[in-house]
Amino acid sequence: MTVPHSTAPASGATCSSAALTAALSLPAGTAPSNVPYPKTIKSFVRRAGRTTTGQAKAFEDLGPRFVVPYTAALLDATALFGRSAPLVLEIGFGMGEATAHIARVRPQDNFLCCEVHEPGVGALLKRIGEQGQTNIRIVQHDAVEVLDHMLPPASLDGVHIFFPDPWHKKKHNKRRLIQPALVAKLAARLKPGGYLHCATDWQPYAEQMLQVLSAEPLLVNTAEGFAPQPEYRPLTKFENRGLRLGHGVWDLVFRQRPSAID
Repeated sequence: MTVPHSTAPASGATCSSAALTAALSLPAGTAPSNVPYPKTIKSFVRRAGRTTTGQAKAFEDLGPRFVVPYTAALLDATALFGRSAPLVLEIGFGMGEATAHIARVRPQDNFLCCEVHEPGVGALLKRIGEQGQTNIRIVQHDAVEVLDHMLPPASLDGVHIFFPDPWHKKKHNKRRLIQPALVAKLAARLKPGGYLHCATDWQPYAEQMLQVLSAEPLLVNTAEGFAPQPEYRPLTKFENRGLRLGHGVWDLVFRQRPSAID
């Protein structure tokens, strides 16, 4: 949810699950002894970045309309977007390139996007202004708290998590975003038939994602293993560069079982 890694920084979710599971089970303000975080646990890592003049202007001009303040109260999506439409949550959008594209090719859907990295939020606001988009809202806050306090069960038609930080070193794998505790929360907030779409360019992480998602009883895979890239997800320039260098990209699309929630 900050500066994305390797080949796909334009659309990366770098939520660090440095004990994401612990964050979902421990009292607020508590950190387990084996996690190198002070005081509180978050679902992301803040990284340095410079907000450009254009991004700052987009904050000033468009922030009041498109940036949603975090509140520990359930979200009224119809009131927020001014219409009733399918709601898709995106966790970590990097600089917003893919987010803006998907919202543009799917104007019938509403997109609620979580990102804490200020330059990324400014960049997406700038794209919104340039492209005249109205179906995106941004929450500049920890996605775990947004899930816990703003989104009730069966409220989402889809979830996007593209190119989360892979935490390459084995000792850091526990920090990865896609962990059973978070996936269970996401699955419970999907409507029956709603989908969860993840993508990564790091094969070991792709294999872990497949294992974790397959183990969630509320979800069913839409493919035999990895899924074909859905048409709505664009190839960013960074992803294209990675593909030219021989890097793979893996998509996973799971749906909530229609009978999962009565």
